[in-house]
Amino acid sequence: MIFLQLPSPADTAQAIYNTMQQTAAAAETETITMNAFDLALKGGWLMIVLLILLLMSIYVLIERTLVINKAAKEDNSFMNRIKDYIHDGKIDTAINLCRNTDTPTARMVEKGISRLGRPTADVMSAIENQGNIEISQLEKGLPVLATSASGAPMVGFLGTVTGMVRAFMDMASAGANVNVNILSTGIYEALVTTVGGLIVGIIALFAFNYLTTRIKGIVNNLERRIMEFMDILNEPAV
Repeated sequence: MIFLQLPSPADTAQAIYNTMQQTAAAAETETITMNAFDLALKGGWLMIVLLILLLMSIYVLIERTLVINKAAKEDNSFMNRIKDYIHDGKIDTAINLCRNTDTPTARMVEKGISRLGRPTADVMSAIENQGNIEISQLEKGLPVLATSASGAPMVGFLGTVTGMVRAFMDMASAGANVNVNILSTGIYEALVTTVGGLIVGIIALFAFNYLTTRIKGIVNNLERRIMEFMDILNEPAV
């Protein structure tokens, strides 16, 4: 009779412990440290496109913010001085004040003063045309942000597709020897470009909404100032 010698519970526990120790040691040995730059390089050439979109978005955000801040500054006494000059008949002085005041309101008021003596509809039309020019100047660069906000996630999705295609091609080439290391290049490209595209898209979207809100505030202020100017033209001089 043949007796099978089974390991004792103590031996089994010791074997499991030794295996866990070996696995942990191997994991520590194979741990790969990677910074953000190295991780971005894993995304492939599409990360260059995303980087360009990001830099353009940041530039537009900073440049437009400076322009909008300048346009939002206004002399509170400007309209009162314009009123006094017009009522006193000092039209040239009022025009000079507008030219020396570098704001959208001043340029629109100057356009209206230059049309004095014509029908009110003509004066208002000239002011509105100048207002459209001022608004278009403020909105420069916003199409870049809109394109980045919608295009960056699509570029990231393209990287996802190309990365998975590369992973499957590497898998097919490896045959029976396929492993995680072989698939890692394609998987890195797929995931990193997706994350990069979303980050750039979110930044561009927030920047676009912020600038649009600021511009709407300036437009509302321009409308109030122009209504005030038209009231000045229509009220009798004291």
